[in-house]
This record gives sequence, structure tokens and C-alpha cells, in this order.
Amino acid sequence: MTAFVPDTPLRVVATLPGPRALRIEIEGDLDFYTADTLVATVRRQMEDHPDVRDLELACGGMGMCDSAGLAALLMVRRRTAAAGVGLVLSGRPPQLDRLLHLTGTFQHLTGESAGSAQSAGSAESQDQEPAQ
Repeated sequence: MTAFVPDTPLRVVATLPGPRALRIEIEGDLDFYTADTLVATVRRQMEDHPDVRDLELACGGMGMCDSAGLAALLMVRRRTAAAGVGLVLSGRPPQLDRLLHLTGTFQHLTGESAGSAQSAGSAESQDQEPAQ
């Protein structure tokens, strides 16, 4: 199953990779003009698939993220936590990690400690595999 949200500068594609898993790909800028698209998509998909227990937001195609985009991610986190759904932000671009660190929301949104992500990021910047 795939759902597209048309006519927005943000492309959001939802798929069900498993019986209790939902994956939402984010392509484009997550900002004041597009943040509601993400929140509405997550809400609708969670309502349509109440048995989902894992939500992956695939951020690899995300451009910039402003304060409204951050608020949307926090809303998604709030909604998933209330529903008992795990949240993973995969493929985060460096500018998103930087925003999350600057705002003190990194660990809350990713579940990772700030130190482990920074050391992994520096290893990746040297074309090495991050330590596991």
C-alpha cells in the first residue's frame, strides 16, 4: 500500500513494509508551509492502521527543516508515544541533526545519546563505518 500527498512542495510517501510497521518517506523542505502535511499524513496513516507499532520517518530526502518542521516532528513524537508506537528518524541529514542538537531535542526525537551520534557523524565524515 502506498499513499501520496499531492500538490505540496513536500513529498510524503507512506508504505507498510510489515504487518505492524509504517514507513513515511519525507522529500523536500519541512517548514511552515509543509509541516501540516506531515502531521496530517501521520495522523491519517495511524488511524487507518491502528495495529502499527513501529513508525519510521525516512528523512534522507529532507531538505531544510525550520521551527515549524521541528514542531511537526515533536507532534509526531507525541502522537506515537501516546499510541505506544516506536518512532525512528532514519537517514537524517546533517542539518537535521544539527537542528535537533541546537534545540535540545535530539535524544527525545531519536532515542540516541548526543555523544554517540556525534562520534558516528565524525566517523562517517571520514568515510569510515561508525562504531557499533
